[in-house]
Amino acid sequence: MNRAPRVLYLAFFFPPSRASGVFRPLATANFLADAGWEVTVHAGPLEYFTDFLGSVDPSMLTRIDPRIRVLRPQLRLPGTVDDIRDYNIVRAHLPTVWNKARAVLAARGFPEQYRSWIPNVLRTALRDHLRRPYDLVVATGNPFAAFAAAWAFGTMTRTPYVLDYRDAWTFHQFLEEVRYPPGHSAWRWERRTLAGAAEIEFVNQALLDWHARRYPQSAARMTVVPNGFDPADVPAITAPPAPDAPLRFVYLGTVTETMPIEELMTAWRRLRRQPGFEDATFTIYGHLGFRPWSVDPLLARISDGVDGVRYAGPVAKAAVADVYRDADVLVLWLPGGRYVTSGKVFEYMATGLPIVSVHHPEIAASDVLAGYPAWTRTATLEPADIMAALRDSGRAARAMTDPQRQAAREHAMQYSRAAILGPWEQRMRRIAGV
Repeated sequence: MNRAPRVLYLAFFFPPSRASGVFRPLATANFLADAGWEVTVHAGPLEYFTDFLGSVDPSMLTRIDPRIRVLRPQLRLPGTVDDIRDYNIVRAHLPTVWNKARAVLAARGFPEQYRSWIPNVLRTALRDHLRRPYDLVVATGNPFAAFAAAWAFGTMTRTPYVLDYRDAWTFHQFLEEVRYPPGHSAWRWERRTLAGAAEIEFVNQALLDWHARRYPQSAARMTVVPNGFDPADVPAITAPPAPDAPLRFVYLGTVTETMPIEELMTAWRRLRRQPGFEDATFTIYGHLGFRPWSVDPLLARISDGVDGVRYAGPVAKAAVADVYRDADVLVLWLPGGRYVTSGKVFEYMATGLPIVSVHHPEIAASDVLAGYPAWTRTATLEPADIMAALRDSGRAARAMTDPQRQAAREHAMQYSRAAILGPWEQRMRRIAGV
């Protein structure tokens, strides 16, 4: 081939969205562009993030490789129409009937509120394809309208497509239960999209295993592509905390309703009564929830301003390195169980700092941390066990040597973007035949 291979990347959540799922498609699109691909991203419309969700980080826009073309096909969600004068007659006068009808249509048709994005993606992508054909489609979910669009485009054009499960579709990985009853159209759509995919990717082995059991006919094409980190974003911490300085515990990430908040706050208060921890601080960086109305209830739960706890607010990606430089121990504070992998764990490891896990002991992130020489985990989510883990990690921070820090960073390097995406990009070339 004497031209750059062309990839259509369907990633609804893309900068400037501040959703946690943005980092994986952003890094992947940038990697493909750097590897010589001509990358076109179809993302969600800007006004959805700015006006409806109110959830943006403008600094993330500067991280998009300038060689990437970003298009934003429109969608129309019922919840985004605020003026009743814009409602159709049924919705305006019979809202109960309207809502029931929507539920029935969702159960029979494509069962996702983002479905209006699909025809607009296809219209734009097919127009491009007729001018200059795409060699490959990569779709990341959620939303899973991206999967349906990839399947439809692949069916119409015979272009191979790859599905990337950033989250699960029909399985609730936090509650560990299925999302839909038998016979729901979601099962049919998932089976259909998986059947045609050239590769099906998951962020951890537990999610792959669940889907392989559910869809054995597609299991041979399933693989794990972990989240990773960009070494340039993470400083290598070399100096241990000063012997007479208060220990600084730091959490960086979104605080959500399902995290063990009260358990950690209780454990923290107990830790501050331990010798050597009376002046320890716990600083929380990041957003409170994913919606504006989540902020006040979550703020009330995190004991801001009490016993050394401080909520410092969201941090632009460009300032993350400074957060790590001001930490002695990183708190990996997560919801969910064995199917949950945090993208933040890879970045945490790259610092070489001690990490204390405050999450379900069997969480998938534990598989990544196994072998990290500066990891302390709680035995259970009881406050007494969390307090013991916090105490042990603080002591480890004071005792950590330079060789131990170096060993910790070396463990992390197996999860660098280059280590993960290099082999992946070669597979994409084989799938695309370029």
